[in-house]
This record gives sequence, structure tokens and C-alpha cells, in this order.
Amino acid sequence: MPIIIDLLPLIGTLLVITTSFGLLINRDWRWMICLLGIQYIAVAMLTSPSWPLQMSIIKMIAGWMSSAVLGMAIASVAPDRGREDSFWPSGRLFRLLAAIMITAAVLSAVPTIGDLIPDLSTTTLTGGMILISLGLLHLGLTAQPFRISIGLLTLLAGFEIIYASVETSILVAGLLAGVNIGLGLIGAYMITAPELEQEYE
Repeated sequence: MPIIIDLLPLIGTLLVITTSFGLLINRDWRWMICLLGIQYIAVAMLTSPSWPLQMSIIKMIAGWMSSAVLGMAIASVAPDRGREDSFWPSGRLFRLLAAIMITAAVLSAVPTIGDLIPDLSTTTLTGGMILISLGLLHLGLTAQPFRISIGLLTLLAGFEIIYASVETSILVAGLLAGVNIGLGLIGAYMITAPELEQEYE
């Protein structure tokens, strides 16, 4: 059992890299919602060494709720909303290369950053920094409310992984879960707002 617990951060980091890359290059909102849900499983794995299991599970459930809210919003607007027809091949290739370069930069900077946060393991720090970096990249490459919401949720998830090693308060964990759900609700409003305006014109 201790061996499995020690492997959780490593598995979580590999899942974080996979889902973050998938969210950047995917153009189907259904797959993006699934990847976001898997990403929150990885976040729970990465926070489990610092937080009690119940708090990590609460974080995962809050992320799933945000994902569900975003999924319902974009599905109600239009099934094809969120697709970018001109996304391939140049758009995906550019995003993939940018993500690879940022990931390489993060991996090279982790040892230096780890000296500033000695209580955080290298594996957990790597997962958190990759989420923060690729979340910022996601925000810089899009103007779509759906993708902006996913970028913000990814960025916040990375921050929470690193912050979990500093603060273990149940209240703070609850507030961060509330922020996740709030971002999901705001993103859902931004997705549906143009359609609602057209209906009432």
C-alpha cells in the first residue's frame, strides 16, 4: 500500500502532461470535457501527499462539477460549438510545439524552484508547474469562452497542487473548490450569453 501511495504523484504527473497536451490540441468539446475530468483525477493524486484523502476527493468532485457545468452549457448552445475547422494541421502543430517547449522549460526549472519549496516533492512540483504553464499557454492562444474557462481551471488546478503543500486547512480547500465551481458557472454564462441575447433581441 505505501508503494502505491508513493506512485500516485508520478502517475498524476504523467496524467497531467497527457491531459494538458490533449486539451491544447483537441478540437472536440466532448473529448475536452473528458480530458478535463481525467485531469482532476490527476490533481487529486498530486494533492494526496499533502492533503487528507477526503480533501483531495472533494477537490476532484468540485472539478468534475465544473466540467459538467461547462459541458452542459456548450451542449445546449450548439453541438458543434468549440470545434475549430481551421485548427489542423498548422494550429495543432503550433500548439503541440509550444507545449513541448514550455514543458521542457518547466522540467529544467523545477530543481531551482524546488529549492524554494523544500516541503514539496519534485514530482508534485513538476505536475503543478506544468498545469500552470500550459494553462497560461491555453489562455494566450484563444478567445473562445469555452477554451478560456478550461485554461483558467487548468491554471487554478496547478496553483492548488503547489499551494496544498503550504496550506492544509479544510476551509481553504473548501474555498478553492468554490472558486472552481464559480469559474465553471461563469464560463457557462459566457458560453450561453450570446445565444440568450439573440433570443431576446
